[in-house]
Amino acid sequence: MKRSASATAKGTPKTKRPRPEVPEYHLTPSQRDESGGIIWPAPKSQIENARSFILECVAAKQRTLIIPDKDADGLTSGAILQKTLLLLGLDADLISAHLLQKGSNVHNEDERNAIAAHQPAYIFVLDQGSRKSPPVIDAPHRALVIDHHWALDDDFPKGAEYVTACSSPPVATSSLLTYHICTALHEEVEKTCDWLCVMGTHGDLGNTLKWEPPFPDMKATFKTYTKKALNEAVSLINAPRRTSSYDVPAAWAALTAAATPSQLLKNDKLLSARAEVNAEVERCTHTAPKFSSDAKIAVFRINSAAQVHPVVATRWAGHLQSAKLEVVLVANEGYLPGMVNFSCRVPRSARARNPPVNIIEVLQGIADKAPNPTLRERLGQSFARGHKEASGGIVPKAEFEEFLDILEIGKKPDSPKKSKKDAGAAQSNTLMKYFDKQSTSKTPSD
Repeated sequence: MKRSASATAKGTPKTKRPRPEVPEYHLTPSQRDESGGIIWPAPKSQIENARSFILECVAAKQRTLIIPDKDADGLTSGAILQKTLLLLGLDADLISAHLLQKGSNVHNEDERNAIAAHQPAYIFVLDQGSRKSPPVIDAPHRALVIDHHWALDDDFPKGAEYVTACSSPPVATSSLLTYHICTALHEEVEKTCDWLCVMGTHGDLGNTLKWEPPFPDMKATFKTYTKKALNEAVSLINAPRRTSSYDVPAAWAALTAAATPSQLLKNDKLLSARAEVNAEVERCTHTAPKFSSDAKIAVFRINSAAQVHPVVATRWAGHLQSAKLEVVLVANEGYLPGMVNFSCRVPRSARARNPPVNIIEVLQGIADKAPNPTLRERLGQSFARGHKEASGGIVPKAEFEEFLDILEIGKKPDSPKKSKKDAGAAQSNTLMKYFDKQSTSKTPSD
């Protein structure tokens, strides 16, 4: 007796689709100079200029302002720089920090006024991303930008010095770049700031990163502090900026007061913030995706006062698999009034593509297809910022809807219509022909 097709299907275990292999990050080919040496973590001239700037700042003994970004990479960059300035002899009373407000950036006029109120002679802008803009403040000052977000040569505040890792693959984090700059300035930097470098780097590149060349050897750091404690500390430092209250000062205060990562693990404010964020991430992660008509973009729409859209995007990027999918986009309509904050990630299934997916170019390409040619300008300066692999933006709600219309979310691609000739050919083996065939094939004895 033959088993039915359904019975056979039920008895056959469903094979899992193999996960695509993603190349190790440290193996990304580096740029090389004329002598054949790798250009890493940034051009040598920029690194030397940054070191000279720091030494000039210390020697000047004037008011110094550190402006770190809100995440683990930005905050650890600022902490490394602050410790270095102190080791080099700059008076602690001359050093202060400015932390940006929720949803703001260093180029906003309100922030420029707040920065100017510190009356700084020297300003360090760390991990903030950058774009072509007026000077950091209008008053006389000296400014240095330390960054790794994608930028062109003129994408920096007017008059500012800069050092950037964005064109020196494998792209280093801002914390690693700052650490590399500062270790050459004082012998104590390496042993007092190595754990901060690891925290910031894992915060941006993930804790599965292999610390192999060109990355520095951190075996001693992991032996001293343990990977578990370092990664736990990253999770805690990242939590306050994601809460609805945006309590970045709590993270900065805890980080700059700590001498080891273990000192962060029992901080009540950090633990409470992480619990709040975890609950909100769990709620928003269950949102179902909708796809663009070409199946290249997966869109998730959430509403949360917490900054959980990047986390949700990262989670889904590791889960969704498709031969066509290029970008996971998570849009948060509840983070800032009247605005949509969105984060984009390259899904794991697309990370080995050649050429690689460039989210910034994808987003700009979509906007360029708008029926109304003014859309790109109306999306603003905070559209398609960040990294090629992790971008996003902050845009007005009306313009975001206009942007989504171009993607034709939920519309299935038109399937080719069959001609009448094809339809007839497809049905040539009909039930009636089968019975005719059976009757003519029978012998008289039957």
